Amino acid sequence: MSGCPFGADFVSEPSFKKCPVSVPLSNNETALESSSLILNEMGKISERGAAHIRSCTEPLYYGDYLQLDKIIDAQEPVSYKMGDPQHDEMLFITIHQTYELWFKQILFELDSVRNIFAELTIGAQKVSTALHRLIRILEIFKILVDQIRVLETMTSQEFLNFRDYLFPASGFQSFQFRLIEIKLGVQRSSEHQERFMQALKPEHRQLVQDALNEPSLCDYVERWLRNIPFREFRGYSFQKSYQEATDRILQLDTAVIESQFEGDALERGLADLKRAKYTFESVYKREVHEEMKLKGVRRFGFRATSSALFIILYEHESMLQLPARLLRV
Repeated sequence: MSGCPFGADFVSEPSFKKCPVSVPLSNNETALESSSLILNEMGKISERGAAHIRSCTEPLYYGDYLQLDKIIDAQEPVSYKMGDPQHDEMLFITIHQTYELWFKQILFELDSVRNIFAELTIGAQKVSTALHRLIRILEIFKILVDQIRVLETMTSQEFLNFRDYLFPASGFQSFQFRLIEIKLGVQRSSEHQERFMQALKPEHRQLVQDALNEPSLCDYVERWLRNIPFREFRGYSFQKSYQEATDRILQLDTAVIESQFEGDALERGLADLKRAKYTFESVYKREVHEEMKLKGVRRFGFRATSSALFIILYEHESMLQLPARLLRV
């Protein structure tokens, strides 16, 4: 696309100071200043740690710090209590307790990211922090998937040997898993939501209901995208540029299809182009975008969707690299 609004003098505009995307370090002087601030902070942390150690009456013990007595003693296989010990129930409990511990860490990270995006002004440093923590969440998810391989060392028969003792408990009752879904912005049908709520204890039901009443990360990111500038600047319009570029693509593709195909193949090719044009139009025609939202094809609003596409298309520009990484995560 032509007419991209990025240039050497673009970042010097006063309005840029209000932008939620900041310019990366641009010279050695700024870099040295940043390094000095980091070293000062490291010095403060070291002093704080030394002061804490001096104030302790006795040294901190590894097991006490992690409260391992509570964790290690938290496995109580029901089959053993029933006088029918099933060896594999221990693995089943350990795997699911590990899942729930990781869920707790995900929620801790996720709430911190939501708090960042809840602010009205988000600079590059905060976006970078949010990205860092979202990447951590992704890595935890990878671990959760890998754990299934350990669980698969248990055969179906070995599971059935103790499954009856667990009825009616089910992983469906994991309120932390549902909290993760809600706080990320995963949408469920009202029927699914009601069935899940009925399966929970009252105190867990309240936690889920409270989460439903709060903005999700998806909601916050949409607001952030809606307020991203640069889509229109100094006579440049992203939507106009996008329309011109996609119109040229469709014209070229139409000419190729009409010259090389006929009959049913021609009709199918032109029908595909018509569907592609409708998708392209959703970027610069609000009414088309709203139609797609009603169909469930689009989630974000018109401005936010346009901003997200703009960021991804121009992610090679330095000031958009960080927002693009955030969106891809």
